Amino acid sequence: MENSLFLGRIPLFSGLSEAQLESMATIAVDRPVDKGQMIFFEGTQAEGLYIMLEGRVKIYKSAPDGREAVMHVFGAGEPFGEVAVFQNDRFPANAMAVEKGRVLFLPRQGIVDRIERDPSLAMNMLAALSRKLRMFTRQVEALTLKEIPQRLAAYLLHTSARKNNADYIKLDVSKSLLAGMLGTARETLSRALAKLTESGAIRMDGRMIVIEDREFLTALAEGRESL
Repeated sequence: MENSLFLGRIPLFSGLSEAQLESMATIAVDRPVDKGQMIFFEGTQAEGLYIMLEGRVKIYKSAPDGREAVMHVFGAGEPFGEVAVFQNDRFPANAMAVEKGRVLFLPRQGIVDRIERDPSLAMNMLAALSRKLRMFTRQVEALTLKEIPQRLAAYLLHTSARKNNADYIKLDVSKSLLAGMLGTARETLSRALAKLTESGAIRMDGRMIVIEDREFLTALAEGRESL
């Protein structure tokens, strides 16, 4: 019952009936994960999808020289690995827990069996997957077309928007991880933060970032301003 209520709050399963949610919950497996634990490796067969219950996971690719490109960081309530599952394919990237937490694992075959019995399940999941594809498309565009200060400004505004446009943003990921998310080095990120501080756009207070000039940040993120 607890898992079915949790699934009902996730966009991937929102709109499903109580009976459909309970059916999905019967195949869900609650797994603890430690900080630094690999959840899956790039190239391995996608045997199921995952949902963070507690903690966070980073999705990343590794270069031959050891560098990491962080594609995304998912927190509690967010699913990951689902695209490869529905394609019956291999995972295109690695997944590692960046905090101690728990994941909910839903095996692919169990999901497929339920979709075959109730095709309406597929339409809802397709809509959620389409939204995630658009999100990744915007991220690729940001990483390839924008400079580091623009990427950082866009990240701060996005994080602020998720908190109802709060002016105080807690930097709850390490600078190394944030740098990876923005496709840069930690030193470059630190310089960008320093420049934003010098410009008066933000103020740093420990791990708290205070947005002082939202209009300038918006213009910077959109490429209408520069540092």
